[in-house]
Parts: sequence; structure tokens; C-alpha cells
Amino acid sequence: MNQLQEKIEKTLKHYQKLVSIKARSLASPYLNIKLKQPIFVIGCSRSGTTLVYKTFSESKYLGSLQKETHDFWVQLHPLSERNWDSHEIEPESAGDKDREIVTRFFYTQTGKRRIVDKNNQNGLSVPYLYRLFPDAHFVYIKRNPGDNIDSLIKGWNKADEFGTWADELPEDIAIDNGKYKRWCFFLAEGWRQLTRSTIEEVCAFQYKAMNKAILSAKKTIPVEQWHEVSYEALIADPVEEFKRLFDGCSVPFDQAMQNHCRSVLNKPYNTFSEIGVEKWKKSANRDRIERVLHMVYDLNQDSLDKVSENRC
Repeated sequence: MNQLQEKIEKTLKHYQKLVSIKARSLASPYLNIKLKQPIFVIGCSRSGTTLVYKTFSESKYLGSLQKETHDFWVQLHPLSERNWDSHEIEPESAGDKDREIVTRFFYTQTGKRRIVDKNNQNGLSVPYLYRLFPDAHFVYIKRNPGDNIDSLIKGWNKADEFGTWADELPEDIAIDNGKYKRWCFFLAEGWRQLTRSTIEEVCAFQYKAMNKAILSAKKTIPVEQWHEVSYEALIADPVEEFKRLFDGCSVPFDQAMQNHCRSVLNKPYNTFSEIGVEKWKKSANRDRIERVLHMVYDLNQDSLDKVSENRC
């Protein structure tokens, strides 16, 4: 009986949500809706952005779709219109029309005027997002290059999860002598030069391109709207680090959120192995990663926390 009751309650909630979305969709054209201080979680794919996004999404003060929104953004600005060069959306595209579309989409789906959003491509478009919403907050997740590149390599082995968007890519992909035939995660300027490269070179390129774009955009964002956390610090003390991020974004960190953060690592989001630091040194990809670490040395290592060097 309990299972039946739970199923009925879940079904009712589902249809209530659909009715609410439909009602907001009909009403929104007549309302002067503005998103207030939206929060954009950014960082390289496989750096811990999902952990941060899902935790912010637990807040009753924020609206969230509880999933990545890359489909929405790429429909707004199709890759084909950008010659498939990059997932970056140019800041010049941030006009009133885009602002209205984005606002109505998130308000209709969540019913909130303050939202949190995340996808593994928005880090390339920070200037665009900031021009759309000048009061936006950006939460940047950093991860040491060895572990991040290792996780990217493992992600490329899950193309049905991370590469479905690339089915229409107008290039033949033959990475690692053809082992990888579908591009995964995101496109950054210069990706076409790597369609015949090794997987470690591609992942080092992605790590560098995303973090370099974010660090460049950081210079244009007011300091009070920019918040950084390393993945390593986050897993060492999730309660303290999330409290700092929530406070920085002016989101109440109430008892319910504290309780959630105390156990947030017990049920990891989309991880490939046990949570930890310097896992790449015990990985089957260690030799591959060591060959490409030099590719990311010219990044701002102070900002990226030279965790791997400090812990050797």
C-alpha cells in the first residue's frame, strides 16, 4: 500500500508541476518578470560543477531545472550558425530579445525569479551571460589538472552520455587512431586541429581552453559577484566551503542546507570512481597524463591551486 501511495503522490506532483508550468507560460507574456541575481556555475567538465550545481539546487530560495541546460542554450544560438567553431556565445548576442527568452524560460520552468544554472559549456560564455544579467553571480570550480584530465579521458569513453550533441558535427573524428569517433563535452576555438590527436592531447586542450576562458572573463566581473572554490577544498570540508559560497551569493545557508552538505559526499553525483585527490597517479591513464601536463603550465597556476605539486 505504501508503494502504491508513493506512486500516486509522485504522479500527482508530476501533473501539478506540468499544470503550473503551463499556467506560468500563459501568464508570463503579461508580467514584467526579471531574473534577480542568477547564479551560473562554471568550470571545466568533470571538475565538480555538478556537485556544486546540485547542492545550490537544493535551496528552497532558488529555482533550478535540476539538469544541465546545454540544449536550451544551443537552441537559442545553434552551433551551425557559428560554423561549429565553439560553444562560446559572443557577448554581442546579449540583447533584449535573448534576455526576455532566457528569463521567461527559467521563470516558466521553475516559478522563481532567482535561479541557478549549469552546463558544461557556459564557462566559455561568461561575458555573454554577464552582459545579459549584470547582477549575476558566477561560481567557478577549479580542479587540479591531473585529476581533471583523467576524468575527461574516462568521460570520452561514455560518448552516449557526453557526446550525443555532436551527432551532426560536420567533421570526421578519429582520435587515438579512430578509437574515439564522437566529440564529447564541448567545442572550443581550435578543436579542429585535434581531430586526429591522442585522447590525452584533446583533454588537455579542453582543460586549458575552458579554464583560460574563465580566468580571462574573471577580470571583467565585479569581485563581489565572483566566487571560486577548488574541488579539493570542497571535498575536504563541504559544509564550510558551501557556506562560504552561499554567503557570497547571498543565498541563506539554513539548517536544512547544512544537514544536506554534511552528507553530500555520501551519494556522489556522476562520479567514475571513489571521491579523492590525486587519483590520476594511480590511474591507468597516468603515463598519458604526464605527457601532456606541460600543455597547461602556462595557465594561472595560483588561481588553479597547484594542488598536485604541493602534495607530491
